[in-house]
Amino acid sequence: MAAARLQPAITVSNIKNFVPITLGLNTSHYSSWAELFKIHCQAFDVLDHIVPSNDASSGSSNAGQTQRTNAADWTKLDAIVLSWIYGTLSNELLLNILTPGSTAQQTWDQIKGIFHDNQNSRAVHLAAKFTNTKLENFSNMSTYC
Repeated sequence: MAAARLQPAITVSNIKNFVPITLGLNTSHYSSWAELFKIHCQAFDVLDHIVPSNDASSGSSNAGQTQRTNAADWTKLDAIVLSWIYGTLSNELLLNILTPGSTAQQTWDQIKGIFHDNQNSRAVHLAAKFTNTKLENFSNMSTYC
């Protein structure tokens, strides 16, 4: 009987040790953050949770078979990668992208879309700014509105 292989991603206790950049809406560090994050995921053998592999198109069914036979493990690892993503975002960005039931890849793609599409990025930024607008910062209700 073969011993179960310990997945290295399970051993990561603090993502900030590997990805020290906190990604925020008002920062221009997306490229650096994404590169560090991808390197970290590759080193811990979970890159396929954010960047789909091309195994299916090359005819290899090994990755798909492994994924199907270890669905519980896949889900657990996906939750770990998702928590890594969340742990490297500013509170403002996190609150804008947090979606119940989303996978690491869906969240990764959503963040990529925000920073690669200026129109969406600007809309998210303005929505966050509007959400944080407080009546107490204005002299009267008319100015606030």
